[in-house]
Amino acid sequence: MNYDLIVLGSGPAGYVAAIRASQLGLKVAVVERSELGGICLNWGCIPTKALLKSATVFESIKHASDYGISVEAPKADIGAMVKRSRDVAAGMSTGIQFLFKKNKIEKINGFGKLLPGKKIEVTDGDGKKSIYSANHIIIATGARSRELPNLKQDGKKVIGYREAMTLAKQPESMLVVGSGAIGSEFAYFYNAIGTKVILVEYLPNIVPVEDEDVSKQLGRSFKKQGIEVLTNAAVESVDTSGKKCKVSIKTKKGTQEEEVDVVLSAVGITSNIEGIGLEECGINVENGKITVDEYYRTNVNGIYAIGDIIPGPALAHVGSAEGIICVENIAGMETETLDYNNIPGCTYCSPEVASVGYTEKAAKEAGYEIKVGKFPFSASGKASAAGAKDGFVKVIFDAKYGECLGAHMIGYNVTEMIAEIVAVRKLETTAHEILKSVHPHPTMSEAVMEATAAALGEVIHM
Repeated sequence: MNYDLIVLGSGPAGYVAAIRASQLGLKVAVVERSELGGICLNWGCIPTKALLKSATVFESIKHASDYGISVEAPKADIGAMVKRSRDVAAGMSTGIQFLFKKNKIEKINGFGKLLPGKKIEVTDGDGKKSIYSANHIIIATGARSRELPNLKQDGKKVIGYREAMTLAKQPESMLVVGSGAIGSEFAYFYNAIGTKVILVEYLPNIVPVEDEDVSKQLGRSFKKQGIEVLTNAAVESVDTSGKKCKVSIKTKKGTQEEEVDVVLSAVGITSNIEGIGLEECGINVENGKITVDEYYRTNVNGIYAIGDIIPGPALAHVGSAEGIICVENIAGMETETLDYNNIPGCTYCSPEVASVGYTEKAAKEAGYEIKVGKFPFSASGKASAAGAKDGFVKVIFDAKYGECLGAHMIGYNVTEMIAEIVAVRKLETTAHEILKSVHPHPTMSEAVMEATAAALGEVIHM
């Protein structure tokens, strides 16, 4: 059973690579031990956004009187929210099955392990082993929730993101450890539906990879919503022996003790690279990641790796882009490598966070002389009409040439706005050209034009 390409894993990196390879005429198979679509589609990106939508709808209903609408006191039904989320994920997974059938991609069910000589041994659910070979093999096995030594997950009282999206009962209280995208999104969700939430971050600001202004604004917004935010703090121990979790937190002021129903560990991810034959095949691994070149070739001829298992941002859209570049290069196409400094990042709490490129601090450290423009949504007509005045758009330009170095947004719907800046940076568009591109009124996106005008000293509405 020989193929042109076998992909190990069917997440956003793997299934996109497989479909693109099939479009280019390759005979393709995908090895997957679970659902098509991987963690992102089934247990990450898609179902969490469904839960977050439920939370924002619930919040809108609670504030209906702000819009002149009378509504009886609403109640959150976490069971129904979870069911809707699972139904959305199931529908998307069915869509991937259709795409596989349409593109004549074979799904091989089971756990895949690499063997020398570009072969994969697949063990199915009954323990039966089969061997497949290919001219090219792409490893796209993704990642899982990372465990800290002092924060072992038991799936009940100390949980990861997977359990957080399928709780049968809404906890009265929750402590979230880690304020990256996963932690911030779940902190928002559970707080919005009425759970008392404490968010603990080891670093000085929440969402620490973001521009400092954005991090501070989200901290203020979370506190206004009722989330207790602890920065410069670390969970030292969790005692789960009683009815509740007793959590000891080290802060700048000393040790703080908290009792909560559930602790959610959201301290990052770990690559799924154990037991898949890397050592037997001599594939290089450094710091828990497979090493690759700019076209995702490993040190072993004919073996490639993409997605969360290689260095770089662990984001679904990055894995998909890597998969396309990888297979186009395999097919002999002239392929542009990926610009990792132009990758958008989004956090879907409320207010939303979106960014791309240099932060203000990073631009200065890189030696740029910069112009910075900032436009608050409190000055936006559309934001006022929508009742969503929290947040701003911040843009950073090279003072010499006008190149857009980065943009950082926090507010309503900004995850839909950041793509404009990604395209601007890709096309090397200048600040002047953005300013002279007429933006529709009234829209949230006007804030990009207004922030650009502020950077050039020409802002009108502020």
